[in-house]
Amino acid sequence: MKLFSSAFQDGEKIPSLYTCHGKNINPPLIIENSPPQSKSLVLLMEDPDVPISLRQDRTWIHWIIYNIPPTTQCIPSNQKPPGVEGAGTKNHIGYQSPCPPDKEHRYFFKLYALDTLLPLSRGATLQQVKEKMEHHVIAEASLMGLYAPPEKGRVKESN
Repeated sequence: MKLFSSAFQDGEKIPSLYTCHGKNINPPLIIENSPPQSKSLVLLMEDPDVPISLRQDRTWIHWIIYNIPPTTQCIPSNQKPPGVEGAGTKNHIGYQSPCPPDKEHRYFFKLYALDTLLPLSRGATLQQVKEKMEHHVIAEASLMGLYAPPEKGRVKESN
């Protein structure tokens, strides 16, 4: 299974359009080769580089979506895929764009193919989703993008 974006390559900078310094919309994501036996997909977006002064666990959960149909091949920009949205950090439901307070952060989009649907309602936490996923992951893929806040005085990029 593969996960990639037409907006940035793995390990490269996420264009500011998809951040709090741009339009605050999700980037386009492309899914390839989901296992045929998949019953659902789970998409998580995490930032593990949060200053400890803001989060003891140093992780910000930007997006949780589960029970995505396994036939999904594309998540267009500025669109939520079909599925159920979970609650990220501060109980936020929906996409939270990159918005690092200090320096460049890494943003991991993680995709999991499961052999089941998750028996969870809208607003489930990351811990609840991970508990229900346990022993059901049959494939996974990830995409990592980088983003740093614009330097003061620098003109905001247009992409």
